[in-house]
Order: sequence, then C-alpha cells, then structure tokens
Amino acid sequence: MPNGKTRDSQAFRMSRRKMMKGVAAVLGALAIPEKDAPAVIWEAFFQKNFRELSMEEKAQVLARLEKEYSEKYKKAVKVRATGPIEGVLYGYGLDLSRCVGCRRCVYACVTENNQSREPQIHWIRVLQLNKERGVDLEDAEEYYNPAKVPEKGHFYMPVQCHQCESPPCTKVCPVQATWKERDGITVVDYNWCIGCRYCMAACPYGARHFNWKKAGLPAAEMNPETHYLGNRPRPIGVVEKCTFCIQRVRNTPGRYTACVEVCPVGARKFGNLLDPESEIRYVIENKRVFILKEDLNTRPKFYYFYAT
Repeated sequence: MPNGKTRDSQAFRMSRRKMMKGVAAVLGALAIPEKDAPAVIWEAFFQKNFRELSMEEKAQVLARLEKEYSEKYKKAVKVRATGPIEGVLYGYGLDLSRCVGCRRCVYACVTENNQSREPQIHWIRVLQLNKERGVDLEDAEEYYNPAKVPEKGHFYMPVQCHQCESPPCTKVCPVQATWKERDGITVVDYNWCIGCRYCMAACPYGARHFNWKKAGLPAAEMNPETHYLGNRPRPIGVVEKCTFCIQRVRNTPGRYTACVEVCPVGARKFGNLLDPESEIRYVIENKRVFILKEDLNTRPKFYYFYAT
C-alpha cells in the first residue's frame, strides 16, 4: 500500500499531465499569423483582452476595426464599445401562450447581428412541442415547417442565450474571453477567443455557436451599426452568441431587441429588471413564470410565462 506522500506525488504528476495536455490544446487552437503577415494582423493578434485596454487603446482598436470593415464591406461601418448603463439589469420574458412559431425572430436576429447566411448560424432556435407532453425537450422538433404554423396540438418555445446570473460558460473559458457585464449581458471578446469550445459544452441551453468557416455575410446585407462585444463581423474559429442586441439597447436606452420588435403577436417582453415600472417586472410579478432547467441554478434572466 503506497503511503500518503507517494499518493500525493502520483496525483501531482497526473494533474500536471492533464494541465500540460490542456495547454497544448489551447496553443494548437491559436490561429498564429504567417511571419510575413501585414502589421495590422500582428497588431490584432497581440491585442490585449478588451477589459485590460485603456481608453486610448480602445479608441485605436475601434478605429482599426472600422477601417477594416468599411473597406471590406464597402460602406461606412461604426464599431462602438458603449459600456453598461448604470441602474440597468436586463431581463427577457417570453409568452408561450402567444408564440406561434413563425420564426420571424430568428431571421430578424440574423439581419441585426450580422450572422452568417452561408453556412447559416442562428442565435435563436424555435422548438415545436406537443401540448400533451409539455416542455419535454427530448421530444422537441426544431426543423418543423414554418409555413404550417401554428400546428394543432402543438406549442412553440424559442430558446436563446438566457444571460445567466451565474453563467457556467464563463467559468470554463481558459483565457477569460467571455464574461458577464454589470447589466447582465454575457459577452465574448472575439479577438481573445481561442475557439476551444469549452463554453459551448458548458452552456445548458445550446446558445453558443462556433464559426467553422469564413462567414457568408453579403456586403449589401451587412448591418454597419455594430458593437465590439456584439454584432461586429466574427472571424473564423471563434464562438458567438446572443447579446440582447447590445448595439441597440446600450446606444439607445429603452430600445427593444430586434426579436422583440419583429414579433407579430407580442410574445416577447424586454426591459430593466431594476425598474419596478418596467414591463418585464410586471410579467415576473403577475404571470405564471418558469425558468428552463431551473435545477441547474444558473439563475437565467430569461423567463417563460403564460398570459392566461
């Protein structure tokens, strides 16, 4: 029987091997530029984490990106880095008794947030569920025919980033490329993301998406009003997700997200959880509200409810 010291040594060697394997995986994921790459590419590669940049450095980064995107998409592109608004904590409500599964929210999100058209990347998934079985996700149908909705005997449940108060995705990131901001929005620094996809595995809502290839974003369809941590064009090999339309709600306080604006039946609600007069607070205090996968204790700020 080995003594305690021997067991501790073996455990240390095992943990060290595991750590080195993890480091190797991370280094292998880095897209290191060619040695003769333009200076601007090397500048982007060595850029610090967004949260560590000074105001002057942020201004330089934003100017560089605006120039790059404007040249690429042949239009004047604005990249902002507007911070959280004091006294605001965003929350979202979705009325399952009203949603008809039309998927207009899906495509409004694509248009607003510069998601790839080919291959398609959708930040919102709409699930078709059987009314008799209730919220049984194993029985959910994601690829139903939207031309036939609403189908008798079914209801519809959109799923997207739930902007958790305790997000498991941020805890597993080995380089701290993703974090939760003061207004409750979980963001990603695409320049710092190494594409390891640990966050995708940790997310219980399937809300994160990986760019396997160059985004198919036609210049004519590119939304030029962008945010550094939101809907600016994403490079290959990084993870992206819903940010509650950060480029909208921070730059124009009180503005709705694209999916809320487009919903034809008013099933989506959005607002400031800290404002007792907000619509989202009314929903939480007066409707039958439930949280998806509440047992995981991620404390989402995305609430499903029934109006009747």
